[in-house]
Amino acid sequence: MQKQGENKVFNNPFSEMEEAVLSFWEKGKIFEKSLLRPGGFGGQGSGEKPKDYIFYDGPPFGTGEPHYGHILSSVSKDVVPRYWTMKGFRVERKWGWDCHGLPIENIIEADMKISGKKQIEEEVGVAKFNEACRARVLQYADIWEVMIRRIGRWVDFKNSYKTMDLTFMESVWWGFKEMWNKDLIYEGRKVLLYCPRCETPISNFEVAMDNSYKDITDTSVYVKFKIKNAKEKLGVEGDVYILAWTTTPWTLPGNVALAVGEDIEYVFTEMPTYNGLIKMSNLAISDPTKGPLEEIKVNTILVICSRSFFEKNLKGKIIKTLKNND
Repeated sequence: MQKQGENKVFNNPFSEMEEAVLSFWEKGKIFEKSLLRPGGFGGQGSGEKPKDYIFYDGPPFGTGEPHYGHILSSVSKDVVPRYWTMKGFRVERKWGWDCHGLPIENIIEADMKISGKKQIEEEVGVAKFNEACRARVLQYADIWEVMIRRIGRWVDFKNSYKTMDLTFMESVWWGFKEMWNKDLIYEGRKVLLYCPRCETPISNFEVAMDNSYKDITDTSVYVKFKIKNAKEKLGVEGDVYILAWTTTPWTLPGNVALAVGEDIEYVFTEMPTYNGLIKMSNLAISDPTKGPLEEIKVNTILVICSRSFFEKNLKGKIIKTLKNND
């Protein structure tokens, strides 16, 4: 019986049990043996040919240490192949590294104390810069291997592929050519995130790289969109515009629609314009391209906007309030 005031130490056996299992798998080469089995079967006498279960796994960047998000996805990527292995299929799993993109490039730029495409090309040279990236891109590989082993994930880590390998890049171009031959490639338009410093489109993962998010006061614009069928829909003559606000003006060239809030009250109003611009109530009337105030051309247009925006930013005459079904 434990006496009062006595500290009792409880040894947790689970970590030791896990290490024992990992050691058993490694010494017995259990994962490797699962790959030597013949492929799947349909049952005795079924005549079904052996099958492989193909598992595609997107590789991580090797430019940083693994975190809990990687552990979560790795467990999921381990469970599915194990399930199909137990179903009798042969499931080959090979580790990979994503070696392209801004993560490694930003690291090398910081090392070389340069910034941007122009300095890379003119002061360093693309070949030298690429070689520096290759030399550093897998600096955390050993730490990743320890993590992958410790969580018990079965994958061929030693013979990993790398997206910078010539064989990998050639296989990507081969796949693209096969899709082209089958008429599966088309040209379209898409609004992409773009980095003016790097002079390249960027992925959502590159935007969300470590320490890349911060609150800033950014540029926003107010835009008037002309309604094509105003007379038919609203029963008015002349041009009618919907006034919209956006904090992402770079998306406007690809804009194809306006969103209308079901629970937002809108107003139909008459507004003066100055050289085609609507005056905000908190701004002075000016146009640096036209010179003195008397040279500014004043017109009146019809505008639709939210009531809250109108009351806060505009001065004009409300013709009527628009309801959801208008």
